[in-house]
Amino acid sequence: MVTVHDVAREAGVSISTVSRALATPDKVAGATRDRVRAAAQELGYRPNRAAAVLRAGRSGAYGLVVPDLANPYFAAVAKGAQERAREHGTGLFIVDTDEDPDLEAEAIGALAPQTDGVVLCSPRAAERALDALAGRPVVLVNHDVDGVPAVEADHRGGMRRALEHLRALGHRRVAYVGGPESSWSDRRRRAGLADASARYDDVEVVGLGAFRPRVEGGQAAADLVVASGATAVVTFNDLVAVGLVDRLRARGLDVPRDLSVVGCDDSYVASLVTPPLTTLHVDLRRLGRAAVDRLVATASPLRGHDEARPTVPDVPPLDVELVVRSSTAPPVTDPSRGAP
Repeated sequence: MVTVHDVAREAGVSISTVSRALATPDKVAGATRDRVRAAAQELGYRPNRAAAVLRAGRSGAYGLVVPDLANPYFAAVAKGAQERAREHGTGLFIVDTDEDPDLEAEAIGALAPQTDGVVLCSPRAAERALDALAGRPVVLVNHDVDGVPAVEADHRGGMRRALEHLRALGHRRVAYVGGPESSWSDRRRRAGLADASARYDDVEVVGLGAFRPRVEGGQAAADLVVASGATAVVTFNDLVAVGLVDRLRARGLDVPRDLSVVGCDDSYVASLVTPPLTTLHVDLRRLGRAAVDRLVATASPLRGHDEARPTVPDVPPLDVELVVRSSTAPPVTDPSRGAP
């Protein structure tokens, strides 16, 4: 196996010069740097990355904590984060906390010492999570805490677009099936609906409480939606919308004839369900990539003790766009009349 000693001998320089030329090339004269690189390439030398990060006091990896990897939303965010971490030349540990705030804090406490920083995606107990990180580099996704870098989607704007779409179709009573009470995204979505209903005083929004952000949550909410007298419903996410449509079909109701349905997130299930869902789209992979970029910038002082902490610019919320498919249409009937 080719070692740094072999490269030093071939290039006619010291071992420390080889290390600097490969790790911090800007600190080595150009001619010397080129000679070292040429020798390393000719000999087929590959630096021991693990040893390098240990010498620098770094793990060479980051962490990503998500509430539920089975949810297509978080799976897509994780995919983007993993892609970006690979491009940065780092590893990424992904932890699923199963929507459990206690497990979230425990998992973060175990993960923090093994990583150079952590991305917290939609944390269910943000303050506890940050306490568990004990001041280590962290970036939040779809959450905000003063002084903590974050990336997010424009959920408020997205919900305004959803309500404007339903109003344009003629709907005047719209239900909202919410997500977990601990969800920051749910609070933003409710705020967006409140903004829109205040702007359009001819539309009433009926909140139906908090439900599991899964198919069974939509199934549990469907009867309440029908009883509310709404002609349209917006759901916390696409999985909830899928469960809702399934239960409505079981009751003999048709979507969108009897009830228009709008999902959120435009996950892959939105185009697979019948009818395909009108939903709110955000580039989830881009969200994950942006989070890793912010974390790398935030954690960069760990790369060298003499580096000053850089200024990490704020990232504007990612746009949320309305994607119109077949699950929304002008109101035709009172949904309660179709119930058997």
